[in-house]
Amino acid sequence: METTSELITMSRDCDAILIPSGDPIKLIEGTHVRITQALGGDYTLFVNGNLVKISGNDADAIGKEIKIESEEVLRDTNNPVTEDEVWEKLRSVYDPEIPVNIVELGLVYNLSLNHKENKGSYVHVKMTLTAPGCGMGPVIAQDAETKIRSLPNVYDVLVEIVWDPIWDRDMMTDEAKLQLGMM
Repeated sequence: METTSELITMSRDCDAILIPSGDPIKLIEGTHVRITQALGGDYTLFVNGNLVKISGNDADAIGKEIKIESEEVLRDTNNPVTEDEVWEKLRSVYDPEIPVNIVELGLVYNLSLNHKENKGSYVHVKMTLTAPGCGMGPVIAQDAETKIRSLPNVYDVLVEIVWDPIWDRDMMTDEAKLQLGMM
């Protein structure tokens, strides 16, 4: 995880999401920011007393290299995506306030795949959030959907946020608890 105390000046305007409300904002060229988290390809920045998330697609605005995931279209539709491939993508999704992926946090409750011949795979994920009022929920769910869609032979994805059962810290892996200082 990359963090820096270095003051970075935005080289161009870019879209961002205010944490924890999830409200869209625009960071203006010349704004000073600091990176607090760089995980899963996205960046959490400290700016004017607030945390914001920017997409890895805007990394150049903070002087970082844009890492483009391959945008392959359906290839061999009779070769379904595997559960392991989907879980691996979900491990690259992070709550922008917590340096642990959503799988290790215990936020993903269910993953199902349905392969349709000559079409590809449909992926359905049921996940929750650490708190019901979290404004970042739609942002995290969209990030998961986008990353799953980048897999070969996925034709549709539904990431559903559910509240039953209610999440608690016992759902985290031991590694996540250790990383967050809870063990």
